[in-house]
Amino acid sequence: MGLLATGMGLVLTPFLPSIRWAWGQTQRTIVYKGTDLKTLVNKHPENLDTRHLNVTPVEDFGIMGLSDYEQDVDRWRLSVQGGAKTATQFSYKEIRAFPSIEKEVLLICPGFFANHGRWKGVSMPALLREAGVKKDITHVWFSGPEGRYEKVEQFPIKDVLSNKVFLAYSVNGKNLPVRNGFPLRIVAQDYYGYTWVKYVSEMKLIKAD
Repeated sequence: MGLLATGMGLVLTPFLPSIRWAWGQTQRTIVYKGTDLKTLVNKHPENLDTRHLNVTPVEDFGIMGLSDYEQDVDRWRLSVQGGAKTATQFSYKEIRAFPSIEKEVLLICPGFFANHGRWKGVSMPALLREAGVKKDITHVWFSGPEGRYEKVEQFPIKDVLSNKVFLAYSVNGKNLPVRNGFPLRIVAQDYYGYTWVKYVSEMKLIKAD
């Protein structure tokens, strides 16, 4: 019996991440194709399975916060601080050259609106490898835009390394519109929309106490 259990453990080990994901999905409420997004505005995205939900046209997206911040993409840089290197800066062209991640993620601004977009952006593990992330980093701060309207949000490093939280430069197959945060914005799966920082210009890798 012990040998059987050991053998089953060896067989199942490679599939454990998929099993955990499937189990997590079974705990969520399924949102079916054609669901009126207005019925989701008082829900929490981490409780919803949106695999069947329609993608919202960009022109129908609800908008929160700053929506008209113009950025000169030729001068813009994403600054990454706190890694193994003193500081790293990436141009927009360099960001677009990294391996990419694309997924459909639901944004809920509680009590106001919900958008279900197909977001594409930089794969965060690749970006952090280039920046030289230290082993003791626990969280990542994202901020933007520079100046009086700056907003800062913090996420666990595990959610960034798993691409649950990533930086998007495209939505629904098109470059990110200015009103939606061009050139980069946070996409944070299972987080409320008010954490999705727009016009991101800086990341800080930190070790939280």
